[in-house]
Amino acid sequence: MTIHLPTAHDEDFFDKDDFEKRIIGAYNDGSAPESLPADTVHARSIIGPGSGKFRDFSYIAPEIPEFIAEACVGCMDCVTMCPDTAILGKVVDEETLDINIQQLPEEDRSEMDRLWPKTRKYWDNREKKGQKPGRFGIFIDPSKCKGCAECVTVCGDKDALAMVSKEKFGLDHHRRLWDFYQALGPTDHDYINEKSLMDMMLADESLLYVGGAGSCAGCGEATALRMMTAATGFVYGKENFGVVNSTGCSTVYGSTYPFNPWDIPWTNSLFENGPTDAMGVRARWDQIGWEDKKLWVIGGDGAMLDIGFGALSRMLSSGMNIKVLVLDTQVYSNTGGQASTASFTGQDAKFAAHGKDIHGKTERRKEIGTLAAMHPHVYVAQTVTALPNHFYKCIMEANEFDGPAVISVYTTCQPEHGVADDAATRQARLAVDTRAFPIYVFDPRKGPRMSDKWSLRGNPSSSRDWHRKKNEDGEFEDIMFRDFAITEGRFRKQFKNGEPSEAILASEADRLSFWNRLQDLAGIEREIIE
Repeated sequence: MTIHLPTAHDEDFFDKDDFEKRIIGAYNDGSAPESLPADTVHARSIIGPGSGKFRDFSYIAPEIPEFIAEACVGCMDCVTMCPDTAILGKVVDEETLDINIQQLPEEDRSEMDRLWPKTRKYWDNREKKGQKPGRFGIFIDPSKCKGCAECVTVCGDKDALAMVSKEKFGLDHHRRLWDFYQALGPTDHDYINEKSLMDMMLADESLLYVGGAGSCAGCGEATALRMMTAATGFVYGKENFGVVNSTGCSTVYGSTYPFNPWDIPWTNSLFENGPTDAMGVRARWDQIGWEDKKLWVIGGDGAMLDIGFGALSRMLSSGMNIKVLVLDTQVYSNTGGQASTASFTGQDAKFAAHGKDIHGKTERRKEIGTLAAMHPHVYVAQTVTALPNHFYKCIMEANEFDGPAVISVYTTCQPEHGVADDAATRQARLAVDTRAFPIYVFDPRKGPRMSDKWSLRGNPSSSRDWHRKKNEDGEFEDIMFRDFAITEGRFRKQFKNGEPSEAILASEADRLSFWNRLQDLAGIEREIIE
């Protein structure tokens, strides 16, 4: 007698409705340890797609963003940079909005109408072009917001967001606003300008990282994951996209049973073999005719630069159509902040602690991008979420590239870098400006010479050693690696009396040397400053 073992292709392999009602319900009400049997669903630890939407973080922060509608310009910076899918935007036509507002209690109508401003971007400009204008709104999901205030920081002097106590209006008030936002349905695609990459997260097909992940407040990794998922989902759809995730921070906060922020096929591999696992998935997909599906393998610098570097190199040499997202935190974030080969010289980290005899990490930083570019026919980019157009273009070009691609992205790790919860975007931008983490693209399709393939577009003062900018006195000065290091706790022991140590000067020399190497590769003639 043949015994049939159920597989994912069987309809009864996994009952999503049962999982969401019975399993998640028990975890949310605290009865899981006593009430759930070790049945075939619970015992296998399979997690349903997008189940993170049922997770409630409303209890962990005392403050929540307040939307100041009259100041909003519709830039979508806050929506793009939120690591938790907690703040979203929508455009709706006047008639639809009015119909829905009229269904509210009379005392709530004027407030709701006020929360949908007529911005220049979606109202005035469209009206001038003879297109149907739309009202734009920003809404906060109180069950997903962790109070990091990243959205307020990136909004900056536009002042369209402010952190307020949850007691100011009460959580029920915020929930009612969010419920109204959801009830309106998706933004009409007519309002989404595909040439304006920041508009992508107006589309539901971009929101495939649904929130509910257990990442730290303000996590730089989570923003990179949301943006990569948005750029891929918007173009190819959720049915044509999958992820293999090397073990690390992103798998721990991304698969804390029973909550899964991914609304796409996702699997976790060992720390060292994500690329190898992805090769097997790619081979099987190609075998059954799924050549056009996009496959991404994700891992931190520990997984991709250190223990899994051999597996990554093998995958790149294979020529297989697999894309790699390296979440570069310059430490082993998941296991407590040990130094990796991506750590900066002079960085204070476990296994490279600053002490009497050794003053932080002494080795130079490994550069995964230039190493990846030396493999045959590989698309490579180094980017930051703080420059969203550059980031999005890198992801989209990687997806279009027929072959392996590596995207290395600077991801702020608040506890290990020693920075505030709202600092991810600011620190990533500063890392670019100070040559700590320059952005670049290596595209082998661009021409026969190395200088054809390499592009440093997006870096400030790209023909100079250091970027020059005005200081508070209106005078120009060079912005150097030390100006980045002094802003982070991981380098604080290197600045006695505010002056950089020998270790920081050595790190600065290393950063300049790498920048000059990139300039040479890109064929940029450096300015000589007398």
